Amino acid sequence: MSSDNKLHEIPKSLPLLPVRDMVIFPYMILPLYVGRESSIKAVEKALTNNRYIFLASQVEVNEEDPSHNSIYKVGTVAMIMRMRKLSDGRVKILVQGISKAVIEEFTSKKPFFEVNVQKVEEQEPVKLSVDAEALMRNAREKLEKLIGLGKLLSPDILVVLDDVTQPGRLADLIASNLSLSVNDCQRVLEVIDPVDRLYLVDEILSLEIENMKDHKNTSPNPQMSKSQREYFLREQMRAIKNELGDGATGDAKSDEIEDYRKKITDAAMPEKVEEEVSKQLGRLERMHPDSSESSMLRSYIDWMVDLPWSKKTVDNLDVHNAKKVLDDDHYDLNKVKDRILEFLAVRSLKNEIKGPILCLAGPPGVGKTSLGKSIAKAMGRNYQRVSLGGLKDEAEIRGHRRTYVGALPGKIIQAMKQAKTKNPVIVLDEIDKLGSDFRGDPSSAMLEVLDPEQNSTFKDNYINADFDLSEVLFIATANVVENIPAALKDRMEMIYIPGYTENDKLLISKAHLIQRQIEQNGLKPSQISFTEEGIKTLIAGYTREAGLRNLEREIGSVCRKVAKLIVTDKAKKVEVTAEAVYELMGPPHFMRDPRLTEDRVGIVTGLAWTQAGGEILYVETLAMRGNGGLTLTGKLGDVMKESASAAMSYAKAHSKQLGIDEAWFDSHHIHIHLPAGAIPKDGPSAGVTLATAIVSLITNTPVRMDVAMTGELTLTGRVLPVGGIREKALAALNQGIKNIIIPVSNKKDLEDIPKEFKEKINFILVENIDEVLQVVLLNKPSVSEEDKKIKKDSSSRRLVA
Repeated sequence: MSSDNKLHEIPKSLPLLPVRDMVIFPYMILPLYVGRESSIKAVEKALTNNRYIFLASQVEVNEEDPSHNSIYKVGTVAMIMRMRKLSDGRVKILVQGISKAVIEEFTSKKPFFEVNVQKVEEQEPVKLSVDAEALMRNAREKLEKLIGLGKLLSPDILVVLDDVTQPGRLADLIASNLSLSVNDCQRVLEVIDPVDRLYLVDEILSLEIENMKDHKNTSPNPQMSKSQREYFLREQMRAIKNELGDGATGDAKSDEIEDYRKKITDAAMPEKVEEEVSKQLGRLERMHPDSSESSMLRSYIDWMVDLPWSKKTVDNLDVHNAKKVLDDDHYDLNKVKDRILEFLAVRSLKNEIKGPILCLAGPPGVGKTSLGKSIAKAMGRNYQRVSLGGLKDEAEIRGHRRTYVGALPGKIIQAMKQAKTKNPVIVLDEIDKLGSDFRGDPSSAMLEVLDPEQNSTFKDNYINADFDLSEVLFIATANVVENIPAALKDRMEMIYIPGYTENDKLLISKAHLIQRQIEQNGLKPSQISFTEEGIKTLIAGYTREAGLRNLEREIGSVCRKVAKLIVTDKAKKVEVTAEAVYELMGPPHFMRDPRLTEDRVGIVTGLAWTQAGGEILYVETLAMRGNGGLTLTGKLGDVMKESASAAMSYAKAHSKQLGIDEAWFDSHHIHIHLPAGAIPKDGPSAGVTLATAIVSLITNTPVRMDVAMTGELTLTGRVLPVGGIREKALAALNQGIKNIIIPVSNKKDLEDIPKEFKEKINFILVENIDEVLQVVLLNKPSVSEEDKKIKKDSSSRRLVA
């Protein structure tokens, strides 16, 4: 028995696939087209079990619904290597013969045949006798003679047979390549003894030679099939080249063409694509090998056979394993983690599902790109990254037409080739930075790539054929969502990743960054340690960002300075405390505004959101003699200027209710200033803060120093919702401010704040500016009876712990 067969443990019971027009031998690898419903179910059963299937030939080729009596009992156990569903309802499978077997009994006939089989143990002779060696040599010579007489066989078969040393294997290979009738092939298959089987094949070869001599014809027969005529003409062209002294080139080219044919078959392309590639291969075969067009055709065919038309990895659908991988690699980011786990859960319930198009939006350095790599690792898929930043040429996405010099496929097809599977995870990095110019609009070309309803037939200009991208898991990343065109944004599922808080950075530094930088800088854990205060000092004084890149750089800088101390024998171990950070790194790069230490008139603590997280923002006001004008300084944007004007108008319109002398505005000029004048400030969240500062100034009423606020104001005094509540709240907490005023409409955003921080903060929910003034002004101005009623009705829901 062949040693290869020992590697396969064949089950006793197998689904049966009746085969028409051919007999499958062990060791054969060939594609089969399956169209009958019962046969397709047999294939699906094999794929769900262990991929083994029993292939037996039908006695009557044309019988559509064979019975167990019209199926040969001796067949071949095969393994299904690949399967692809065709558009016409059929199934194309690639099978490899494993071992000969005999049907013992039919255990089931509906909805498909299932049989118990007995594997046939063949004993190949350990040492060949003189007669067996002579028989093998004779069979090879007869086959060579048969080819010389015009038998349409590939000349490469002789090269393959030279390496075969077993008589049974030789008999099977010759019989499978002779295009014999099903009856003759079955006779060969049923002979168990290897030498006896080769004797039978030798007799068949002798008969074939006699037939070829009787019917030999040196010109192409009009009745020949298209493939026979092409083969005949190729052989004639090769003979002519040999006569002209170009035999070596012809042989080399023939080997190249045959190699391409094998690669095309192995690639398992869609039928239409395979036809197009074979057509181009035919053109290449007829060209001179040194022509410029032949070089272009070679590049095209190389691309086509290297693309993963049918290869794909098996998804790891273990949700618990995926959650562990994602949690180990990334802190927090719960929304995107939950979305991936949802995808895996649905995939485990439904075998086929289109890959989602996710867009991770957030500031730089929060882990968007690396998250794609972790997702691929969790799912067991291959990973590729495509950088889109600054890309302006549409051909970079769709590819160049082959008529152009130096034409190549677009970045998407290039990524698919490098991924080597049709279902990788592809990260489309910086999709918000796509440009456009006279060469086209790449964002428009991306519409087809990212549309789940269209990307199953994505057409690249270079390959000029439909390529299925529906199984790819695309993950786009963006910093500024507003820069993404609306049509492109509509095709993606947006997942917003906020910046990390100082506490987040502390935890991530302990879990990942410090250990990584210690290893990268050649230190040992016994030579350096970081205290919690040291890490907090680095975070607060040396970085000001939403992500982690600069923080990791600063940790790496500390490690390098410690490495220098150790190498120069100035220290054996360094503990990085807050004082040590100052000694190693010098003065802090950033300083926080000091918290107000007393209640002041006209100065209010506001909250702002930046890409680096939340910030405390002080609004200062000053009154001077004038005619009711308003001056704004601090590099304010248009939105904030309009908020200031609205706050001023509200104070003027409600001067009576607020206890303000109406003549005050005619004799005073107000100046509003936001410190840090070099930093641009804008956004619709400062209206409440500006109005409070103006009212405090005019009424000469101090504002509580322990309260911070955010919210936009309307002319009627309503407080509108704003964004960034999580970041703003944690920024206030970092400054020691635990009372925060937010709009009622932002109550839903409190779910995003970690529980341990939420318990330390007193959130005050307000609907109008009167409620704000009641909380923050110490000596409250007089108000009307109607305003008192408003405050009484809302007091029951103002404080939220």
